[in-house]
Amino acid sequence: MLKFEILKREGLARVGVIHTPHGDIKTPAFVGAATRATVKALTYHEMNELGSQAVLSNTYHLFLRPGSKLIREGGGLAEFMSWRKPTFTDSGGFQIFSLPGVKLSEEGATFKSHIDGSKFMMSPELSMQTQWEIGADIHMAFDQLAKSESHGDMKRAMEQTHRWLERCVAEHERLEKEYFAKGLPEQYLYAVVQGGTFLDLRRESAEFESKLDVDGFGIGGVFVAEGMDEMLKTVCPILPEEKPRHLLGMGQEPRDLFIGAEFGCDTFDCVGPTRMARNGSLYMLDGRMNIKNARFEHDFAPVQEGCECECCKNYTRAYLHHLFRVDEITGKVLASIHNEHFVVSVTDKIRDSLTNGDFADYKKEFLARYYK
Repeated sequence: MLKFEILKREGLARVGVIHTPHGDIKTPAFVGAATRATVKALTYHEMNELGSQAVLSNTYHLFLRPGSKLIREGGGLAEFMSWRKPTFTDSGGFQIFSLPGVKLSEEGATFKSHIDGSKFMMSPELSMQTQWEIGADIHMAFDQLAKSESHGDMKRAMEQTHRWLERCVAEHERLEKEYFAKGLPEQYLYAVVQGGTFLDLRRESAEFESKLDVDGFGIGGVFVAEGMDEMLKTVCPILPEEKPRHLLGMGQEPRDLFIGAEFGCDTFDCVGPTRMARNGSLYMLDGRMNIKNARFEHDFAPVQEGCECECCKNYTRAYLHHLFRVDEITGKVLASIHNEHFVVSVTDKIRDSLTNGDFADYKKEFLARYYK
């Protein structure tokens, strides 16, 4: 069973430590999105330098390329990509159900690869087998993405997710015995709470999943911050207090981190910070700025005064503006370092403020300035 220590509580919020075979995660924590076993435009040396504690990869993408067997041959995900810290994998359910022409059955989901059109069928058992071969410390159970946002579709997807979860748990337990017999490290399973914007479904999902033998919980299908506080206030008090909670795909907007932490989530992941960086959109304490804007051509200040990231300590806005104007990849790298550092740093400061008892003041000050 995954060990999670809670060091301090403030309402639903908590400060804690998740212990994994590849090290500890101090929570709340922002987890870097290493979709294809890499955080886009960044090396793992850079991720380590900017303070990242863990990364999350995508089972769908790694299933297609390079394949889970090759990753296992390379020593497992952390060793394969030279990130010797904690790792997560999501199930790839969101990506699979986002593809055109997916066919759903009780057995699983049949889909065509976006790479070459090859046909595959992903079942809960295959998802578990793939994730165990990939070898991340923490896995997400295979879940279904609803066809629409209607209550009926959400309920059907939630119920399918629950039936698949029971199969994920059974397969996880079988594989656990098999891998333990080989002397391989522990791996852990999170259930994924679904239900969209419907509080009755979220409550039902949390109640059902709380009864199963899982190590923690992902909270999926959120996408926007609107209503997230009410959803988390509904879900988190139902989930076992002693198990960690991961808010899937949230963290592009800094307010996501504050809402998630305040209402009981421990870790977050999102591709947004580096995606925006590659397009020239940079986080500032006073809100985002577009470094491509002509007004930065002669601006020799750092991107953010006082920021400790490699980009801000060594380069100017004018230089970064130049790199984007001439489409040099170095610009995307430096911008990605800054944005990833920003969200990791904000989450670290949220953790510190909860520890020190001044979270409300930090939240008010930060959000007032950023969204002024």
